[in-house]
Formats: sequence, structure tokens, C-alpha cells
Amino acid sequence: MSATPLPPLRLPRCLLDPGAVHLPAADADGLVAVELEHAEGRFTAIKPYPAQAEARLPLALTPLLEPHAHLDKAFSWERHPNRTGTMAGALAANQREHHERSVEQVHARAERALDQGWRYGLRAMRSHVDSLGPGAEVSWEALLDLQQAWAERLPLQLVALVPVRHWATAAGEQLARQLLGRRGESAAAAGGVLLGGVLGAPFPPDGADGEGLRALLRLADGLGCGVDLHIDESADGGGAGVALAARLVIELRIGVPVCCSHSCSMSQLPVRRLLPLADAMAEAGLAVVALPTTNLWLLGHRDGHTPAQRPLAPIRQLQRAGVTVAVGGDNVQDPWYPGGDFDPLDLLRFSMPAAHLAPWQRQGLMPFTTASSRLMGLAWDGVVRPGAPADLLLLGASGWSDLLARPVPRRVLRAGRWLPAPSPSPLQQLLEALPA
Repeated sequence: MSATPLPPLRLPRCLLDPGAVHLPAADADGLVAVELEHAEGRFTAIKPYPAQAEARLPLALTPLLEPHAHLDKAFSWERHPNRTGTMAGALAANQREHHERSVEQVHARAERALDQGWRYGLRAMRSHVDSLGPGAEVSWEALLDLQQAWAERLPLQLVALVPVRHWATAAGEQLARQLLGRRGESAAAAGGVLLGGVLGAPFPPDGADGEGLRALLRLADGLGCGVDLHIDESADGGGAGVALAARLVIELRIGVPVCCSHSCSMSQLPVRRLLPLADAMAEAGLAVVALPTTNLWLLGHRDGHTPAQRPLAPIRQLQRAGVTVAVGGDNVQDPWYPGGDFDPLDLLRFSMPAAHLAPWQRQGLMPFTTASSRLMGLAWDGVVRPGAPADLLLLGASGWSDLLARPVPRRVLRAGRWLPAPSPSPLQQLLEALPA
């Protein structure tokens, strides 16, 4: 079959084959003008494009990832709002929502999320699942079904979310074996099921938390599945949770991947304590998912005042220490965060000013691309090379400033085929129907 060319475009050099020595050096924005060819759903060639300095070529990215979502509660804000904007308010609303879940309800809103993410340009997702309480069983039933149904389009990893001390009980071990026993071949190929837990929030971990984490790590290591913790999701505690996790992973010689989602409270430490903690996390091989939207929305409330300090994982310090750091969207239109839409470009645009990330720098873009791929253990790292999936996100922007300035049109290429553009919402249709 003959190769099909794509129009000339600009791609970040860090998303192009590092072995392609025939390509020119990247420009000041880290971009290279190229022509790509594909056949049978795979890229076949990368050619330099002799663009003039004034040429305005479209910016392109490989499809992005969502390393931390909550599909079971997505789109529940309308029925269960949390207008206080606090952690306590979110938890209370979440508990009320938990009592009315059904398989059909969770299935419908999770499928909506997967479909939107797919059309927006996501290529894999990891979702935490409330795994204790009245809504747990129906949530797992719906999401395991969707994991199989979406395996060929958008691989879905599922994390059992419970208080971490639950893993030290007989019921915790039974839950782990039950969930891991239910994963099928498609689930295993997608990263399957992971174990998780809440630790160090809203207060530093106590002895029961420590025993629970020790039990969780041993259990996951023995079962051969990864761990993804909700850890130090607080303005207080000074990173006590991640410090404990790093110590136990080394002490117990844990061989499975361990991810520390949130890791907010360590950002409140002075530099002389923060940097050694980041080094300890790197030594233990911990990864981190930073979650700007939910953490900046919920944390730091002090008597109604605008917070002077915003708890957020210290992304750049962690990167410099050698920790793999991804950025995720976390909650979408639920009691924990009223916004979001499973749009990875919207998350990227929000995160740049929130976390002082620069997309023209390799480490500014990695949390949304190659670092997320590594953290999720995916087969494709998101780099364009001959033989890689012909998946691409073509943007109506000529450069980073253009992308950050406003939402832009996009086209999504999947296995060499363009997805149809998303249909406008009913409200968009209403506005477009108004007379000029």
C-alpha cells in the first residue's frame, strides 16, 4: 500500500524520533517543520520541510493522556454541587452521591467522558474508583465493562480507591484478589487494575496509615500490580506521606510501580527540606501525578481569603531530582471540581500559568506526553518514528502563544484516519442559529 502524506506541520522536537538525525535543529519554540507519511495505520516516514521563516504551519502534537481521573463521579456536580469549595464540602456531597449510584448511571457518564476524551485527543486514561460503600460494586461493574469495550480505542486503567489502612484488613486483601481476578486479557493489556488508597490527607499519616501502606505495598508487589496513591492532598503535613512511601518502598524492596498522586503538602516545605525529599522519592523510584485544577480549587482555604500560597506538587523541583512527573485533570464537573471536560488541551493551557510550565521546553511538555506514557506503562511513548501509530492532534494554531491565547480548532488522526469533528452542543447550536 502506498504511503499517504500529511500536510506540512510543526511538531515539538521532543516528540520526534531522536534517531532522525536528518532533521534540522528545533527553532526557539522547540519546534521542527516536517512532512509525515503513513500507511496501514503507522507512520512510515519523517521528512524535513523547508519552511520559510514567515510560513505559518499548523502546530501538531501526538495524542495526550489522562493519568488521573474519576469516571465514577464525573458530571455529578449538577445534582451534588459543593458550593463551599472545600474538601469537607466535597466529601459530604460525594457521600450523598455515592448512595444513589447505579450501574446505568455510572456507565452513562463514564462513557460520555471516554467519548469526549477520545474525540478531544486523549489516547489513554487512568481512573480511580471509589471501592468502599454503597456505590462501589455498581461502579466497578460499569467501569470494567467499559474497560473491555474501549480497549482498542482508549485503554483504561482502573485504580481501587479506599482509605489506605483498609489494605491491612482481611477485607482489603479479599478486595484486591477479587478485583485482580476479574481483569480480562484486554484489561491486562491496558494496564488492568491497580491498587490505591488515601494517605496523609487532610493530616499527616498516623500509625494505622503506616501499617496500611506497608500492607498495600506488600500486597501489590505479591500480586504484580501497580500502586497509585492519593497522598498528601493537603496544605498541611509537609510531605509526610510521600516521605513514608519512599522509605517503605526502599525498605520492602518493592518492585512494582508506585505513583504518588497529588503530593501537594511537600510544596509548603522550605527548600532545604524539599530538595532532599525529592531526592529520596527519586531514589525510591516513585512517580508523581500533579493535579492543578482540583488542588488549586479545593486547597488553601483560610476564612474566605484568597490564599497566599497554593498547595501543588512541586513539578519542576521533582523533575530536576529525576522523578517522573505527569499532569492530570482529576475531577470533572463533580463535587471536587465544578469545571473540566476531559479536554487535554484545556488542561495543558490551564497548567502552564498555574505551574509555571513552558511547553517550548522539553520538561514543560513531558508531563502531558512522554512522562505520562512512562508513568502509565504504555507500549508507545508518544514519539513519532517509523512504525509508531499514525495518531496525531492537528491544531488550528501556528505556535505555543497562539495555542495558549484561546481555544483552537483541532482534528484528531487515529490510525491514519481523521475522526469526525465533534458535534456542537445544543447551546452552541442555539447561539449559531441566532440572526446576524
